[in-house]
Amino acid sequence: MSPAAKTIPSRRQTPQHPPDAAAKVLRRFRVVFNSVKTHFRAVERTSGISGAQVWALSVVHAQPGIGVNELARAMDVHQSTASNLVRALQEAGMVVSEREGEDRRAVQLHATPRGRKALAQAPGPFEGVLPGALRQLDDRTLARLDRDLASLIRLLGPQASGRNVPLGARED
Repeated sequence: MSPAAKTIPSRRQTPQHPPDAAAKVLRRFRVVFNSVKTHFRAVERTSGISGAQVWALSVVHAQPGIGVNELARAMDVHQSTASNLVRALQEAGMVVSEREGEDRRAVQLHATPRGRKALAQAPGPFEGVLPGALRQLDDRTLARLDRDLASLIRLLGPQASGRNVPLGARED
């Protein structure tokens, strides 16, 4: 038997479902992804910065003096992601960092007038449309969605990553 003719047996059986069921779910994913993408494109077009940067800026504006670690927690992103967002906002002149108070090692973040102007121009919600939609689901539906997506992520394998990367982040 040639190597090309060999098949590697799968440990898990492929579930049998109607042929169009997977295509229907895929279409629903496209609707979700395209809704998110459309929102963040509008945010970027009107504010001049990425959706993730607008979200970070909105948190800084709402909580003047917030630190980078607190920003990361508020956005549910890794600290290095929050640092990168802050750096880009500082370079754009939308956020300043200051060392205030007793602990001079800690940096406090503040939105600048330019940052506040960008926020005023950006369409909401600043965190994106998906988090708000998820919050509107009842607890039972949200728990089922969480379990089902966890199953899908397991099937995607090792290339499934990015759990702490905001959806509106620019891909560089």
